[in-house]
Formats: sequence, C-alpha cells, structure tokens
Amino acid sequence: MRWVRFEDKDGASFGIVEGDDVVAVSGTPFGVYEKTGRKIPLSGATLLPPVMPPTIYCAGHNYRDHIVKSAKRKGIEAVIPDEPEFGYRAVNALIGHEADVVVPKDSARPIHYEPELVAVIGKKAKRVTKAEAKSCVFGYTIGNDISERAWQKSDRTNWRAKNMDTFKPMGPWIETEVDLDKTRTLVRVNGETVMDFQTYDVLFDVETCIASLTRYVTLYPGDVLWMGSEGEAINMKPGDVNEIEITGIGVLRNTFTWES
Repeated sequence: MRWVRFEDKDGASFGIVEGDDVVAVSGTPFGVYEKTGRKIPLSGATLLPPVMPPTIYCAGHNYRDHIVKSAKRKGIEAVIPDEPEFGYRAVNALIGHEADVVVPKDSARPIHYEPELVAVIGKKAKRVTKAEAKSCVFGYTIGNDISERAWQKSDRTNWRAKNMDTFKPMGPWIETEVDLDKTRTLVRVNGETVMDFQTYDVLFDVETCIASLTRYVTLYPGDVLWMGSEGEAINMKPGDVNEIEITGIGVLRNTFTWES
C-alpha cells in the first residue's frame, strides 16, 4: 500500500494511492481511518511530505565506502563505528516531492544532495529487541539530506548546514511493502545518472538502529529514521533537477533554486 499526504482546495489530507488516483481518507495511517470517497488524479496532486514526524532521527556514518572516501578526501584515517550513531534533523526543513529547494543567497556553497532510505515508525516503541524492531516499522520513503558544506564546517551543530527551510525533501509516499535487500538507489541530476548503489548495503540495518535507539528514547508513530547516505555528490547549481529513486519505493524529485 502507498500512503501520501496531499493538498488541494480542501486542505491537507492523507490518502491512499490506487492506480492513477489518490483516494482521500479521514484519520491517519497510524490509527483508525476510513476512505472518504473523495478521489483526485495522482498526476495532479500536490504531494506533501508523507508524514510530519514528531522527531527526525538520522543514522550517520552508516556506509563503509562513504566513510572511507570521506576520510581519504580529508587526509585522515577512516574510523568505522562499532555501533550506530544518531543525529537529529528539523521538521521545519521538510518539503515534499516536486517542491523547490531554496538556497539562501548568502550561502558560501557547495550544496550537496545525500540520498537516504527512510523508515517510518508505526507504533510506540521503547527498549525493543532487534527481533521485535521490524514490527515497529510502518513503511519506507525516500529522503534527501541536503547539506551546505561550508556552513557544515563552521556550524558545530549543523543548524544551518543541514536544517534550513526546504533542505529536507522527503517522499513521494510511504510504501508499506518493500524488500529492502532488492532495492537500489539511483541519483540523477538533470536526467543524468550520477550515483547507483545497493540501498541496503549498510553497516547497521533498520532493526539494529531501532533497537539501539529505543534503549534510550521512545519512538512514536510517525517518527522517521533516515538511514544514511553512500557515495559522493556533485555540486548543485541553480535550476538543477535532482531525482532520487529507490527501486520498489519510488522517485523523489526536487529542483534547486537560489534566493534572488
């Protein structure tokens, strides 16, 4: 099943994708809901982030090759973590499929994309085991952890570098049935494929991350867990169209713009 959040003249609503249409529902995918009978073409729907999460968790340093290449570029020794490492992102930064990324005019650049698998939590969880963790996942979507690299070096908390308005595209929907071992991530810039890797070639899988997180924090329905990024990005320019495809989930597309 594919769940979306969309906006039309009646406001924002959750919906279920059925063929080429979106069927609006009352309620949420995390509780009681029912179809309203209102239906709009998917091609004409304004898609919002598929969930507005209470908290955005990010598993950092979760791809070995990414760690090694990053360390080599910096001229330092690569350190592979022994257990998951987490950070947070700001809800204000979220935008949906086809929405524009807006880079502040005083950005020092470069601006990079980071393609990420995103797990959406479906129920409250605290101190769950790895075996129990999979039942906590409602489904999966796609995230783009956009980063302003100059500010990332100077802002110790990444409050600008990764959390500015529009810097966290997420979507296009939540897919509830995904075989992660068969997924691949492809990144395209202006139609040209610039990255292609096995999505789930992670150091720490979703279950390990959830078990680790819930030793210390409570996860709630709608929370999201971004699973880290592989590869090296190219510098984005005004007008560039960035597509992230995770096979079995969908395509997240956004255009990069600059403040005038």
